[in-house]
Amino acid sequence: MNLFLRASLAAVAVVCLPVWSQAPAVSNYKPLETFAPLTLPESVNAYRSASGAPGPQHWQNRADYAIDAKIDTATKTLSASEVITYTNHSPDALDVLWLNMEQNTYRADSRSLAFAGGKRARSEGRSTDGDLLDVVELLGEGKGAKPAAAKFVVSDTRMRVELPTPLKTGGKIRLRVTYHYTVPGEWGGRTSWGKYKDGEVYDIAQWYPRLCVYDDLKGWNTEPYLANEFFLEYGDFTYSVTVPANFIVAGSGELVNSAEVLTKGELARLAEARKSDKTVMIRTAEEAAAASAQPTTSTKTWRFVMHNTRDVAFSASPVFVWDAARINLPAGKTALAQSVYPVEAVGQDAWSRSTEYMKDSVERFSARWFPYPYPNAINVAGPTEGMEYPGIVFDGPQERKDVTFFIAAHEIGHTWFPMIVGSNERTHAWMDEGFNTFIDIFESDDFNHGEYGPKRDGEYAPLKDQTPADQIQKVLADPNAPALMMRSDVVRNEYRHPVTYFKGAFGLVLLREQILGPERFDRAFRKYIADWAYKHPSPSDFFRTMESEGGEDLSYFWRGWYFENWQRDVAVTAVAYVDPAAPAKGVKVTVENRDKLVLPCILRVELEGGAHVDVQVPAETWMQNASHTFTVVTPAKAVRVVLDPEHKVPDSHRENDAMDVK
Repeated sequence: MNLFLRASLAAVAVVCLPVWSQAPAVSNYKPLETFAPLTLPESVNAYRSASGAPGPQHWQNRADYAIDAKIDTATKTLSASEVITYTNHSPDALDVLWLNMEQNTYRADSRSLAFAGGKRARSEGRSTDGDLLDVVELLGEGKGAKPAAAKFVVSDTRMRVELPTPLKTGGKIRLRVTYHYTVPGEWGGRTSWGKYKDGEVYDIAQWYPRLCVYDDLKGWNTEPYLANEFFLEYGDFTYSVTVPANFIVAGSGELVNSAEVLTKGELARLAEARKSDKTVMIRTAEEAAAASAQPTTSTKTWRFVMHNTRDVAFSASPVFVWDAARINLPAGKTALAQSVYPVEAVGQDAWSRSTEYMKDSVERFSARWFPYPYPNAINVAGPTEGMEYPGIVFDGPQERKDVTFFIAAHEIGHTWFPMIVGSNERTHAWMDEGFNTFIDIFESDDFNHGEYGPKRDGEYAPLKDQTPADQIQKVLADPNAPALMMRSDVVRNEYRHPVTYFKGAFGLVLLREQILGPERFDRAFRKYIADWAYKHPSPSDFFRTMESEGGEDLSYFWRGWYFENWQRDVAVTAVAYVDPAAPAKGVKVTVENRDKLVLPCILRVELEGGAHVDVQVPAETWMQNASHTFTVVTPAKAVRVVLDPEHKVPDSHRENDAMDVK
């Protein structure tokens, strides 16, 4: 029996005996500190509204790309030419363009090699020459206009291109860059090539000069590429990849010349997969082995198109086994889940279920949060492990069983954060990894009736007998742990998962389960996603949306959980019967807040016979005082009181959370 009482209970003085109490403790709690006014870092204006939605004059620049690339497998060189069409929607006239040049992170003199933690490149003394520029020129508009060499400066992983005349509001400019670089080996981290049983796999990402974001908050966002990921403009992409004729290319977007690069059998099976909820083999292990063994000097060019995306990536190899299945999306739409992997990854406990995982994840994320927007969702097993790009993710062929599922679901979950909701990962990685880890929780619970659930991300203390609230306490108690709002590059690698992923995700769990409740949270979170789809929200936009749509002033929570790394300690300090002669009339329970973090929780009064009464202890309990007495009416004699009996919220001293009614 659970008599859960949500009604507010009046505080009354404890006037009767007997009273059971704990020894007093020094309190670190100050209501005027926790509930002080909070000024969010980004201000409200015509571009970003007080409700957290884009404002009436919100603008965003655009970058469209046409890229032609080829891979020389003998020299491990990628050569390409791109034309970028950049549109200025800002109210400012721009006299320069800034571009990301991320292959320069592999240079021997790059800043990232001096960066202490979190870097994905495992160079160990190895390096490349980075992006080698052959042509950088501005293309004229209209007939007869000739290209003009551009004046530019390369600074580490950025390039500044000077414009001969400022690009005014509404103006467009075209920039051509022809370049080449050496693809790093497996040590490359996020882009690399590696050897497998039957041949090589090339995972190609961060492979073209990309426009930096120019926005209303910072102007040009030119953070160097150190460890954290991307912040890019949206646009349309057409790109081609020329590779040896026996290669399969899996790429972001839609393959638009399949008849030119696939066999008749592959085309037929691909058409079958588009109608099938079961995984269909497009290229079997035997066919992949035969293709890998076939010497070839000829090439094929694979052509792709992707709309309204911030990036594209691809993987190419002769060794790929390939399968696919239909994804069923809201409003009767469909997409295609695909997996490509070397023969050593074949197996039901390995990659042969990858497409099943991808299909289920995309369908459930789409139904719960926002429809998947891209034609394909591709999982690649290759040398680049655990990395996401629009429509395609890179994982490791050695993954097995639950790890294969967890990583597939997590990486394709990044479609929502940050591919659809384009937050700045280089400054606020928690809006990317934390949000995505949060939505993973539901997929782990739901897939095949919880086959791999529940998901637990508390690697800081991965003990199965601990709740996430107990695990996160290790983070909160660590004086060296950074706050979530700290710039991403400042977060040392040892804290990246505990803080950025785990604390970032558990903050949303607390917001949903303990503070707002699922009905209010889910609606607000969906609105945040829809409002900022294909746009660039700031942390303040998220905070304002959850407050406005959730119907709460949450400044106390933002301060304690995001801006600080505060701890929580709420104690039961006294218990007294309302009427000592009639214990069934209930008890008066005094609770005290002893630390800075405030969170709602449950106060449970356990009764003789095994029943209990639950009372909500809301955040407002602590707005003016550090101590409060609840009167709890009980239908039977009380035997024990306990705060947060199921350990849903963190607490630094569990030993003072309970008291027997003697």
